[in-house]
This record gives sequence, structure tokens and C-alpha cells, in this order.
Amino acid sequence: MVSMLRSAALIACLALPAGCSVMSLAPSIDTSSVGASASAQEVYGYVRSSAGLAAARPDPALEKAAMQQARYMAETGRMVHTTGRGRDFSTRMRQNGVEGPAAENIAHGRMEVAKVFQMWVDSPPHRRNMLDPRFSRYGLASAADAEGRRYWALVMGK
Repeated sequence: MVSMLRSAALIACLALPAGCSVMSLAPSIDTSSVGASASAQEVYGYVRSSAGLAAARPDPALEKAAMQQARYMAETGRMVHTTGRGRDFSTRMRQNGVEGPAAENIAHGRMEVAKVFQMWVDSPPHRRNMLDPRFSRYGLASAADAEGRRYWALVMGK
């Protein structure tokens, strides 16, 4: 699984205040029990409930921010948290009306929803983002480049 994470070039972006304590990680979570064709809401709900947290709900503003990121990465072929000159993660959140703490997980690869969530679960920084108890909303998006490679963005917020 470690080589899979490296080959997918996953990057985590923690938008946590300085000095914020990091929550302990829950026991192993296996998204395969949800099913390969499960929706993001089903998979992410399962991940959070496995850690004793309430399910997060889909949010249009966070989905829009995630789609901007996924499209930008697909257009440029780059795994980054920026969406062009002067548009870092914080700027994108503000421009989409997202207030308060937020975080983003990104990934690259040809996979279904359950698989991309499993890769994030298996990566401590990504998992920490998904299991942050402050987050109650999320947006997930993917976009494909000209060769059909998919770029994924999950934006979580309060």
C-alpha cells in the first residue's frame, strides 16, 4: 500500500491553526466493505463512523472548490493545492465563501471513490484531515486529463 501511495503522489494540506494538537488515529478502516461502487457520502460516512464520528454532509460550496482544484490539476497535469497564480488553498476557500477551518486531500489515479478514500485512510496526514472532528461538511470532485487520468480533490470544512 505504501508504494501505491507514493505512485499516486498524494499530497496533504492541513489548514490547522498553529499549535493545534493532532487527534489520535482510529483503528484500521477498510473501505472495501462498503463496496467498490459506493457513493462518496457512503464511503466517507463509513470512514467517519468507524472512528466514532458523525457523518459529514455534502456541501455545494466545498464541492465547487474541490471541482476547481480537480479541473486545474487535470488541465495542468500537476498535483498541487494551488489553482493558478495567486490562488492558494486559503484564497480559493475565501473566494468560495468557505469560512473557518478547512483542509484538502488530493490524489491522482484511475480509481473509484472507495479506492481513493482507502488511499487517503492509509495515509496518516490525509486520514487526520478526514477524521478531524471540526469538519462536518465536504465536497469531492474529480476531473480527467486528455489521456483519461483522474485528478481528485476532497475539501472538508466546518
